[in-house]
Amino acid sequence: MSIIIGDSCIGCQSCIPNCPVEALEMNDEDKLTVNGERCVDCGKCVSICPVSALSTPAGKKNNKVDSHEEIKNNSNKKYALKSKPELCDNTAGVWVFAEQLEGELVSVTLELIGEAKKLASKLNVSVCTILFGDKVEDIIPILFEYGADKVYIIDNPAFHFYRAETYNKAFCYLIDKYKPEILLIGATTTGRDLAGAVATAMKTGLTADCTRLDIDLDKRILLASRPAFGGNIMATIVCKDRRPQMATVRPRVMQMPEPESNRTGLIVKENFNIDKDSLRTKVLEIIKEKSENARLEDAKIIVCGGRGVQNEEGFILLEKLAKLLGGVVAGSRGAVDKGLIDYKRQIGQTGQTVSPKLYFAIGISGAIQHIIGMQGAETIVAINTDKECPMMKLATYSIAGDLFEILPKMIEGFKQVLPNISKTNTDNLHIAVKGVDKID
Repeated sequence: MSIIIGDSCIGCQSCIPNCPVEALEMNDEDKLTVNGERCVDCGKCVSICPVSALSTPAGKKNNKVDSHEEIKNNSNKKYALKSKPELCDNTAGVWVFAEQLEGELVSVTLELIGEAKKLASKLNVSVCTILFGDKVEDIIPILFEYGADKVYIIDNPAFHFYRAETYNKAFCYLIDKYKPEILLIGATTTGRDLAGAVATAMKTGLTADCTRLDIDLDKRILLASRPAFGGNIMATIVCKDRRPQMATVRPRVMQMPEPESNRTGLIVKENFNIDKDSLRTKVLEIIKEKSENARLEDAKIIVCGGRGVQNEEGFILLEKLAKLLGGVVAGSRGAVDKGLIDYKRQIGQTGQTVSPKLYFAIGISGAIQHIIGMQGAETIVAINTDKECPMMKLATYSIAGDLFEILPKMIEGFKQVLPNISKTNTDNLHIAVKGVDKID
């Protein structure tokens, strides 16, 4: 008897070097074959297969996770799935890095969990989150409510602050132990740093700044799409031969799922000790940015100026409008290049991605590179002298004219329509915009 090769084999060849008797090889048609005379049914290739295509004559595949397993944490809380999902044997599943900063969960994590649920549903596997930190167990219920089936947690003082050195070692340890198919990480400053380190250490591929994710069901391959050639085309990138398949996704690109109260799942607590004295880097001090625009990606109202704003006087008007509405000021690449605004407040393909409820595009023509960064906005108000520019056609409300004439009138109009502007919310502003968009 010998190892059985299923139809789901993708020809990744990861099993070949792990066979101790050299019984596996690729034939002339690039299909995996097994030499029955050499095979000793040791099962090493079965455990390494990323898609559970191999099985022993007894029918055993990769170790299956018991979906009714219960694990208690130190506070005696117990989490278990409400119902047993019909998962395939390859339940290492789709992983999401749960990024947190001093105990506060970064919102892109929840967006990625929502996307991971879609991918996992197609693959018939579970959604797992990876949580590193120091005293961060309070985050676990939030991860379950937004769709995680399982949480792998390493809670250790060594992980209080992010360091690529510690996080990378811990991540590689978990990947080697549980062998996930897909790993999603937010394209934040931390996420980009970590993803590159992990992909390099695991010798696998990484697609950065994705805007769309899907699955090739025939081959169980992640289809990671992102803008390329200056945003003129969408490139779909695949990683056929290595696992895990990795992708980073910008904040505010994917839709955040609705939480399900009291939803529960499984907790796997891992002990991963690091000798602090052996670390090459130390966190001496954390200096937080105090600017009110530090969290541009979380803003509900954004007043964004482009090259057409022309000068500092124009941005002073933008600041007045933003302050009146309780919003923040941002800029396009053109405004940054002219030195009118700091690059940290740039929106677009080479800047930040935002999805506010209300977005003012002032003096912005609407190049695809900028649209990529703000297309998630619910309501767009555009002001431009060019009636035919892409942004004017994309906008919910378009006002053609000179911004130096329009903005002062708009500011006065908002003051009249919203006398209690400091107490208003963004939903009321939809009505206010309708009241001031027809300016003489």
